[in-house]
Amino acid sequence: MINKHKIAIIGLGYVGLPLAVIFSRKYKIIGFDINNERVDQLKQGKDINNEVLSSDIISQSIIYTSNLKRVKSCNIFIITVPTPLGNNKKPDLSILFETTKMIASCLCRNDIVIYESTVYPGVTEEECVPILEEISKLVYNKDFFCGYSPERISPGQNQKKIEDIVKLVSGSNSKTTTLIDKLYKSVIQEGTYRTSSIKIAEASKLVENTQRDVNIALINELAMMFDVMNINSSEVFEAAETKWNFIEYKPGLVGGHCIGVDPYYLTYKSEKIGFKPTLILNSRQINNSIPFFIVDKTIKFLVKYNKPIKNATILILGYTFKEDCSDTRNTKIKVIIEGLEEYCCKIYVYDPLIRKNHTNFIKNPFNQDKKYDAIIVAVSHQDFFKYKKRDYEKISNGKLILLDIKGIVKNATWKF
Repeated sequence: MINKHKIAIIGLGYVGLPLAVIFSRKYKIIGFDINNERVDQLKQGKDINNEVLSSDIISQSIIYTSNLKRVKSCNIFIITVPTPLGNNKKPDLSILFETTKMIASCLCRNDIVIYESTVYPGVTEEECVPILEEISKLVYNKDFFCGYSPERISPGQNQKKIEDIVKLVSGSNSKTTTLIDKLYKSVIQEGTYRTSSIKIAEASKLVENTQRDVNIALINELAMMFDVMNINSSEVFEAAETKWNFIEYKPGLVGGHCIGVDPYYLTYKSEKIGFKPTLILNSRQINNSIPFFIVDKTIKFLVKYNKPIKNATILILGYTFKEDCSDTRNTKIKVIIEGLEEYCCKIYVYDPLIRKNHTNFIKNPFNQDKKYDAIIVAVSHQDFFKYKKRDYEKISNGKLILLDIKGIVKNATWKF
């Protein structure tokens, strides 16, 4: 029976912890992470990512551990570790492969390994399975089995929790697919969707975010084009949205762990087999250029308003990659900061959702006496909506330069 399985969730970050919590409502769970500090925090009911309530973290059905020996008693292993990009924008699967080696040392006959980490098509069966076989000395699809069920977590999205999103499931054979399907269906309220193969599930995850990336790139290019034409792009988009089949997207920075990453995983695999996807790569180039566009606009406004560029004090509101979440992975605000610092500007950052001490970070500037030569609203945190133009004028050094990337301040100097 499926409820007799003991499940290990490997990796307790933005994906793994919520997954462990929902599975713990029906199953005994071992939550494993190599980060001892993270494990200790979870034992105390603390999630520094602010994605899971303390009452949900503390469960008699979850054992949090960094001791691999505790995992060996499990027979289903769900891997949810990060798969980021390297400096060359190539997939970095080093954490995934090291994790696979660890789990391989725990494998017994009839065990199932399910991958949730984002990968390009073929990684599970062509790169991870050989590692599992070599170390465990077991035979794939005879002694042990695999599945792939891509994560669809959206950090900070309280309206759509993991159990509220249809779960894609796949297995290495029909029996395994059925078992994995029942497993997830037992905790996912929205149900599941079975794909015909692991590769299909791997590819579909990448397509979900690549589609969004391409659409955002179109809107970003249009916004930059209208800016040159001195046409208000926001008004253009609002007018276009009155057509019933117009798809609404907003211009802006594209960071995070999915939209800015997944297209590179897909194009990497594609180029390896000899097909160069130009639209996807061009879209990535457009979206990657936006931080530099913002830097250029800021410098031009300093010149226009006769303010010195060197040592100009610039306040940036928001640092996370998206609104109302504390996730800073692949944030493009960092690129804006680095770009402005090349002009010898002095950068100050305020983000109410980040509690750690970072270089450039300050307390709420609206409660301080310091003045700024330019202000950039970079992230539309709900907390920022309460500030009006007059609030920005009070902390402006001379004539207000207010660049509003997210369009939340009425009568800003410039809106994207």
